[in-house]
Amino acid sequence: MIPRIVVTGTDTNIGKTVFAAGLADFLGADYWKPVQAGLEDETDTQTVARLGGLSGERILPERYRLVTPASPHLAARLDGVMIDVDALTPPDTARPLLIEGAGGLMVPLDRHTLYIDVFKRWQIPVVLCARTALGTINHSLLSIAALKARGIPLLGIAFIGEPNAESENIICEIGAVRRLGTLPWLAPLTRETLRAAFRDAFNADDFTT
Repeated sequence: MIPRIVVTGTDTNIGKTVFAAGLADFLGADYWKPVQAGLEDETDTQTVARLGGLSGERILPERYRLVTPASPHLAARLDGVMIDVDALTPPDTARPLLIEGAGGLMVPLDRHTLYIDVFKRWQIPVVLCARTALGTINHSLLSIAALKARGIPLLGIAFIGEPNAESENIICEIGAVRRLGTLPWLAPLTRETLRAAFRDAFNADDFTT
């Protein structure tokens, strides 16, 4: 079976899209963002294509492209669009598929459906991205508990930011989750520096077993 992975986060603006770009490049995967909210700046799909060096055929079009940079349920309402959550079905691909959610697990897609509800239906293994800064223990353990309570397979947790061994270790110990590695902040942030960081910090086999 061709591997499929969901990349989600404990919060928004933690570097999840940069991580997704590096992982897609690392695994030679296709990339799909089901719902994009906010089109004025570079979209997540464009960021992944640029930083991951993904060619056009490896970028799958978003199911919904919403103008307003807000939670999908609000962006859809402001755009006069109704998100059909049942239509959010991962496409079949010839390569591994990387799917990126929006913000955290509890982001609403409509008045009744959260992203985590869709992940439960898909039953695709999840990589949880977490910051290393203050507050990460609470956010990470809550997210891990939410995934496990719904029976969603969790591949492991990937930390983003300056390494923080104490926080990372206690999260993995209490959450009983595998630590996949830590992606540091990169300056400059380019495909080359991102590739090198992934080679140093992660093992490709951890994302497929």
